[in-house]
Amino acid sequence: MSGKIFVWLLATLLLTTAFSAQAQQPKKLPRIGYLAGDPHSPSHEAFRQGLKDLGYVEGQSILIEWRYAGDKADRFPELAAELVRLKLDVIVAANAAAVAALKRATTTISIVVASYGGDLVADGIVASYAKPGGNITGVTPLDPELSGKQMELLKETLPKISRLAVMWKPDDSGSPLQWQETQTAAGVLGIQLLSLKVETSGELDKAIGSAMQGRINALLVLRNVLFYVLRKKIVNLAEKSRLAGMYPSSEFVDDGGLMSYGANNNAQYRRAATFVDKILKGAKPADLPIEAPTKFDFVINLKAAKQIGLTIPQSVLYRADKVIK
Repeated sequence: MSGKIFVWLLATLLLTTAFSAQAQQPKKLPRIGYLAGDPHSPSHEAFRQGLKDLGYVEGQSILIEWRYAGDKADRFPELAAELVRLKLDVIVAANAAAVAALKRATTTISIVVASYGGDLVADGIVASYAKPGGNITGVTPLDPELSGKQMELLKETLPKISRLAVMWKPDDSGSPLQWQETQTAAGVLGIQLLSLKVETSGELDKAIGSAMQGRINALLVLRNVLFYVLRKKIVNLAEKSRLAGMYPSSEFVDDGGLMSYGANNNAQYRRAATFVDKILKGAKPADLPIEAPTKFDFVINLKAAKQIGLTIPQSVLYRADKVIK
């Protein structure tokens, strides 16, 4: 074999080996972070399912760094900083505390909001809902008009209702909007409102006590992350006081509450997955409008109704998306 042929064969072999090795290099998978509080929330699985529906399989076509603060709110800044150090492609924020912590931690990594009880614009998280600007976009369950619909359903359930206690948290940016809508709806329906302002868990007993002193037999709880965390206590207090409770999400009813009407949380989280997909494909958060809820659920718990001696009209039961018997 001549020297030239040998060199040519050797070069061909080396190039083939190099190309083969390059072809065998594993494809870099997108890496996203997920920051939440409750590690057991079904919404997390809904988000994972949303990714799966878009063709992503965790561990195979996408990597997810899950971080949970549990009931320790002071851990959010620490966990947010930890995720930022990983230099991920996108980070999903599953509640208001996560959003706030991530906003402080990074201005470069894209952030997708999966849930936020306040007003994203009023709180300075985004510039506007139509044009967020910056590195944050996503979905919000906030729809102040919901409280009017909730009151209508209560009126149909309790036709003789004339007074209603409303639990809200004034220092939360989303609550004043809901409270204003509630007042407007009350005027139309001819219902007198008793404002129950609750800022901390220690004020719950006093608030419910005020409702009982006012001879009120129905309670409307406006959407707020504090009330969501304390939902079992709120539901138990309402039941002991024989108050017909209307709550902002189905989790309250799952925990024994009477009824709820609000944005479908799982649908919100599945929708958040579509934002992740768009960003991974090159979209900029600044150009992706914040989306309001599109799917709402009306849930009734007949066990809870029985506990307080209430009969739900058949016309109301027909309207429910889910009835717990």
